[in-house]
Amino acid sequence: MELLIKIGGIYNIILIIFHLLFWRIFNWPEDLQKLTFLNRAIMQVLNISLMFVFAIFSYLSLVHTNELLSTSLGHSLPILMSLFWLARSIQQIIFFKLHHRASVAFFVFFFIGSIIYAVPILNY
Repeated sequence: MELLIKIGGIYNIILIIFHLLFWRIFNWPEDLQKLTFLNRAIMQVLNISLMFVFAIFSYLSLVHTNELLSTSLGHSLPILMSLFWLARSIQQIIFFKLHHRASVAFFVFFFIGSIIYAVPILNY
């Protein structure tokens, strides 16, 4: 079960890298100019804040693996991480639909994130 938690840490690092690339992938320097100043700022602040959340998830998963598996507070955190990724997978369906392969792939990817954190705790 430790391995799954550590995989979760790497999973979140991958998402940090992906979110760092948003400016390039989605042509944000040009596309965000179409938004109002406030909405442009909100988009970027939310993205940076998500990266920080992913960094917290990664840190806890890679550095405090044993505590996540052996304490009551530790058990709460992977459950919350699992719920975070479950909510994100549901949001994929609601906001992006599942009409394209990429959208289905993201749904599966986020749902896997939920499973990565749920399985170790459900098995204890």
